[in-house]
Amino acid sequence: MRAFIARRILIMIPMMVLASVICFWITELQPGDFVTQYLDNPRISPEQIRLLRERLGLDRPAHIRYLMWAKAVITRGDFGYSFAYERPVGDLIWERMGWTVGVALLTVAFQWLLAVPMGIYSALHPYSPLDYTLTVVGFIGISIPDFFLALMLMFLALQAGSTSVGGLFSVQFIGAPWSLAKLADLLKHLWMPVVVVGMGGLAGLMRVMRGNMLDVVGSPFITALRAYGIDERGLRRHAVKNALNPMVSIAGAELPNIFSGTIIAAIVLNLPTMGPFFYNALLNHDQYLVMAFLMFIALITQVGNLLADIALAFLDPRIRMS
Repeated sequence: MRAFIARRILIMIPMMVLASVICFWITELQPGDFVTQYLDNPRISPEQIRLLRERLGLDRPAHIRYLMWAKAVITRGDFGYSFAYERPVGDLIWERMGWTVGVALLTVAFQWLLAVPMGIYSALHPYSPLDYTLTVVGFIGISIPDFFLALMLMFLALQAGSTSVGGLFSVQFIGAPWSLAKLADLLKHLWMPVVVVGMGGLAGLMRVMRGNMLDVVGSPFITALRAYGIDERGLRRHAVKNALNPMVSIAGAELPNIFSGTIIAAIVLNLPTMGPFFYNALLNHDQYLVMAFLMFIALITQVGNLLADIALAFLDPRIRMS
């Protein structure tokens, strides 16, 4: 098992290098650069723009800038300097990393704690009223855009009498020291981003779990186990274990989607996460901030797939042997 994990970690290194090259090349495809926004400003002369471009290093060829950036990342862990915020990129990312990871982990827990039992029940009670209800909920969750769901929930919350929707804290607790009242206020706000961000994934996971369970329940080995006299509870345990294998692979791919696929919803809900940060960096041509975010998503993708492979290896020993 250790060799399996070590081999997978070693594979991550060239994959991250390749991802950095592709991400840098994609950011270079964006027309203009950070200084371009000053071209239409009559108070800034062309000479000042030239000097600013030299100071930021934007006058150098793209491959030179990439090599300098990669060297700084590898040797000093320095992801560059934000042109717009005039601060190191690493500091800006770390400031929002906590809330981003916290919301993402709560969303993953929300999805799995509900999707798996709902999918199992739906598969074991097919064509029942509750199965139809869950199917309708699943289709609505898959089809509705997360930003639209956010707007709907905010409207309903306002209609219900809530005076503070969006964000993670009420106005009086923003910047205040931590207390039980602030924690209670956070919990009152946290359910909305978790539901909005996790609804699409929850519906998809539930439908996948239902399909896997139906396939496994109807497979010959379940019939053979039933012929051996195993009770229904034991049959369900075997069926669930086999139906979970594809779900683990999906979970590895779902993790980066939670981080990167909710940018618009995070803007609508005014969340202090990395999604709106990335959107503003794209608008401002803040290349190194964009690169840091893309590399973070690439790393999360690699880590998610690694954790999924490890979980699959525990669930199915044949994967370790191969």
